[in-house]
Amino acid sequence: MNILVINCGSSSLKFQLIDSESEQVSAKGLCERIGIAGSRLVYQKAGADKQVSEAPMPDHKAAIRMVIGALTDRETGVVTSLSQIGAVGHRIVHGGERFAASVLLDDDVTEAIEACSGLAPLHNPANLTGIRACRELMPDTPMAAVFDTAFHQTMPQEAYLYGIPYDCYEKYGIRRYGFHGTSHSYVSKRAAQVMGRDLATLKLIVCHLGNGASVSAVRYGKSVDTSMGLTPLEGLIMGTRSGDMDPAIIEFIAHQEGKTLAEVMEILNKESGVLGLSGGLSSDFRDLEDAYCREMPEGIRAIKTFVYRVAKYIGAYTAAMNGVDGICFTAGLGENSPLIRSLVCEYLGYLGVRLDQEQNQKRGQDTVISTPDSGTAVLVIPTNEELAIAREAAALLQK
Repeated sequence: MNILVINCGSSSLKFQLIDSESEQVSAKGLCERIGIAGSRLVYQKAGADKQVSEAPMPDHKAAIRMVIGALTDRETGVVTSLSQIGAVGHRIVHGGERFAASVLLDDDVTEAIEACSGLAPLHNPANLTGIRACRELMPDTPMAAVFDTAFHQTMPQEAYLYGIPYDCYEKYGIRRYGFHGTSHSYVSKRAAQVMGRDLATLKLIVCHLGNGASVSAVRYGKSVDTSMGLTPLEGLIMGTRSGDMDPAIIEFIAHQEGKTLAEVMEILNKESGVLGLSGGLSSDFRDLEDAYCREMPEGIRAIKTFVYRVAKYIGAYTAAMNGVDGICFTAGLGENSPLIRSLVCEYLGYLGVRLDQEQNQKRGQDTVISTPDSGTAVLVIPTNEELAIAREAAALLQK
């Protein structure tokens, strides 16, 4: 069965068409600058070169229509009609406490996703736009909602509650939700396979490191803690996000700089993280690694602070699970940066971690990068959120 995986942003739409049986990608692409001048579709059929088509995309409905056109095109398409697409899987950022698993979409689910928009105002409205466009253009095709927050709904209360008045949780749902759940779930399952172990017997720490970054503690296949919180702003220092800090800093900056709450939050979300730490040098870790290797203070400061935070979370989650069997690096930075992995592992001597430096040079492939005598296994596991979403959609239809 062909499953179309959709990931909608505010002005973009990523997609993949995946055969659920072979798990091969037939085609993939990206609609860019939706609702903005210069919008275009980047489309790639498996085994072929990328094709770029520039055309007006005033909204996501127009973008979906272009995607369908590309997939069914007589020359470059991979299906002859929409009837050959068995389901659509939508990535949804926030499902609140209601959704602890993926679900088939209907009006009730769509309304519930909209009710969670206050918890993810930058993401859920965009996800909903994609859902509504697909449901209008593909009314006979089953659709699944796969939530970034669902995997973390197994956290115990002591892990997800904040030290604020309890009625704030009861009235407003203010608690730790966590994100990147689809990635953390996929990587933990794949890590167990690579290790040749039963996931139900393993304590794993998954480090999803990219421009957005999070760490999770996965005990016996279930998430028991994760670094992102009510929003993706909490946790690790990221590309432009501040991560953990004293909340009084918000008031202090507002007072000292004469800024509004909204302006300070803009700084914390878009001008902080390694971008801010590097004095504005870059939010791209490739640039910062280059600066680090050239012994530039800006790069050294940003990289060392980021690595320290990752190592602290690994230590905290080792304590939370009373031990750890494997540490997994994933996402753009985790999969492709031998330097970051090596620097993080320098802190892990207490776990008996020993890196195989030759294996650590590998990028973007399932690899055990620790030595056979390492006290704790360290792995690189490329994430595949699209495949995970396709699997979830196929499983729902089989039920």
